[in-house]
Amino acid sequence: MNDNGPDPSGEWGGTDIAFGEHGARLTYGGYLALEQLLSAQRFESDPPAHDELLFITIHQVYELWFKQLLHEATAARDAMLGRAAEGPDRLWWAQHLLRRMHVIERVLVSQVDVLETMTPQDFLQFRQALAPASGFQSVQYRELEFLSGAKDPSFVERFKGLTDAERERLRRRLEEPTLWDAFLHVLRERGLPAGNDDEVTDSVRRAAHDRTRYSDVWALAEALLEHDELAAAWRARHVVMVERMIGTRTGTGGSSGAAYLRSRLPLQYYPLLWELRSHL
Repeated sequence: MNDNGPDPSGEWGGTDIAFGEHGARLTYGGYLALEQLLSAQRFESDPPAHDELLFITIHQVYELWFKQLLHEATAARDAMLGRAAEGPDRLWWAQHLLRRMHVIERVLVSQVDVLETMTPQDFLQFRQALAPASGFQSVQYRELEFLSGAKDPSFVERFKGLTDAERERLRRRLEEPTLWDAFLHVLRERGLPAGNDDEVTDSVRRAAHDRTRYSDVWALAEALLEHDELAAAWRARHVVMVERMIGTRTGTGGSSGAAYLRSRLPLQYYPLLWELRSHL
């Protein structure tokens, strides 16, 4: 135990207080910065269109979830690389965080249902005012793709209006290890060859058929594949929603709209794990 927080066992090591007796120290609204949060919905339409608040709220919530996903994915990667959660439980910790990501990603897919309560007519009341802003410009979403393994340096150059800090974040993600790099590190650490694609495929197949010795390796492979699958599910759900809202119109950021989104549907973070299904 210590006086500053949890000890390594997970037990609380701080000073206990009686709840309800120290309300002046911290409030719910203060802790969550609700004054700032609830004042961050700025309308572009004039007069304000009723559904613009829904549109802003949904996308701000997406960005909050993207922040959480980046937090979990970074920690899962570091656990696999041995940078954090040292000890025999670090691969369990990586699996745990990946499972949390799966739950969040299902929430991302289901949130589209809320956005679709807005009719195309209602969206068109304020859509013109949004240009040239576009979801294509979401820096956190690109960070998540890069961290997952789909690195594309061209996005850094194609993004318009990036701040210096945002550009640096993307470049840093391009340089740092991905979840896939971390998984390959786990294979090598367990004595499984991972020098090229054929070796990786053979090693994961071995883990699949020898789960007595490599159950944690196989569980990580399955968790990564589920992350990939859920990201694909979100892209697919998103493009159908866009087609329902604006048809074949050009995107507010100048892209081809739904056509561009459909071109992203075949993206796979971990193609070797998908190909393996044909050889198990």
